[in-house]
Amino acid sequence: MSFLGFLGKTALITGNVARVTTKFAAKAAIGTAKLTGKVVVVAVENPGKAAIVTVVAAATGGLALAAAPAIGAAVSAAGFGVAGGALSGAAATSAGLATLGGGSLVSGGLGMAGGSALVAGAGALGGGAIASTLTPNHKKPTNYKSAG
Repeated sequence: MSFLGFLGKTALITGNVARVTTKFAAKAAIGTAKLTGKVVVVAVENPGKAAIVTVVAAATGGLALAAAPAIGAAVSAAGFGVAGGALSGAAATSAGLATLGGGSLVSGGLGMAGGSALVAGAGALGGGAIASTLTPNHKKPTNYKSAG
């Protein structure tokens, strides 16, 4: 195969990869737009519940973030991670949060920041889910008709 033939095949493969990647990215964007549209419709139809769920999710996420060091220490003490329960104090907190974050930054994980974000996200998700379940629906009437 000549050098020009090699360049031609490389360009063809690169073009195919770019086409497939663009196709998947477009499908993902359309799916995200549909989901966002549904969330907006639910919030417009039920603004009181949307506000309550948002406030509770923010509050529980903040509380979980504040509790992240204790949760990290508990994870380390339970034997997760490299140290396997042999650490205490700040070292246990750091090791536990790094374990929750997928490992240290050096090993390719998100480190303590990733662990803290995971704990805060789990707290917000749990609080929002509970608030959504316990808050009654009070839908306000809408003036639009479905296109379907």
